[in-house]
Amino acid sequence: MIRPKQIMVIILFMGLFILGCQKQDKKISVKEAIPVKVSKVELRNVNETIDYVGNIEAQEEAVVYPKVSGKIIEKIKEDGSPVSKGEIIAYIDRDEVGFKFEKAPVESPLTGIIGRVYVDIGENVTTQTPIALVVEMRRVEIDLDIPEKYYSKVALGQTATISVDTYPNEEFTGRVEKISPVVDLATRAAPIEILIDNPQQKLRSGMFAKVNLVVAEHKNVPVILKEAVMGKELDQYVYVIEGKSAVLRKVNLGIRQDAHYEVREGLKEGDLVVIVGQQRLYEGAQVIMEEEKK
Repeated sequence: MIRPKQIMVIILFMGLFILGCQKQDKKISVKEAIPVKVSKVELRNVNETIDYVGNIEAQEEAVVYPKVSGKIIEKIKEDGSPVSKGEIIAYIDRDEVGFKFEKAPVESPLTGIIGRVYVDIGENVTTQTPIALVVEMRRVEIDLDIPEKYYSKVALGQTATISVDTYPNEEFTGRVEKISPVVDLATRAAPIEILIDNPQQKLRSGMFAKVNLVVAEHKNVPVILKEAVMGKELDQYVYVIEGKSAVLRKVNLGIRQDAHYEVREGLKEGDLVVIVGQQRLYEGAQVIMEEEKK
């Protein structure tokens, strides 16, 4: 026969057991919520680009040759000197018999800058001796070879961004000025010319340049951070947060620009996608969110 005291003890133990189970369930529930960092899908303009390298050249340049043979007796211009069309660069003492002594001028064929003077005073020259290089630097160009697969995407007037090591924090803007109508059979590429306005003449002939050519512009499209993407091309997924649960969603991605991907299908503006912690997630997993700080 069970005594009243024993009944009270049994009831007390049962109450403590039930209370303990409830606390344990709460701990398990809290423990199962996975911490993640999320980012909102936003609308941006993205550009499809192709990258090249090339050498900057003056749009106009000319090697100056003397009209007569003789000896250099005077240099008027030095490397880097500005020069106008018809201005004298140097004088030559003719060595032709029968001519009265008279200094023969070597004149610049265009307005620009003396890029290089090739001769010194006292040096003998002929009509085949280069005297100087004159360059017009207010506009410069870069010649590139575009692979055949991109040929249809290049058009006159397209924008290009140019950077050089001399000015690491500065970008220059150019445009496609010329496109060859034929593709080279040996290289399967077509020559194009990028023209760059250079009013301050920071860009100099011979500089090595990196060229970023914009071949397509997509405006006001949804984008996500690359960290959100899982899987491989044609089979890519992201985790989207709905309420406090993680939902795996397939996405169709487009252009990648810097740290972002264009989203063609699968997401809309304002969706919350996981960018940190998705390795621990599964369909329907409970999450604790921390939104990315902009």
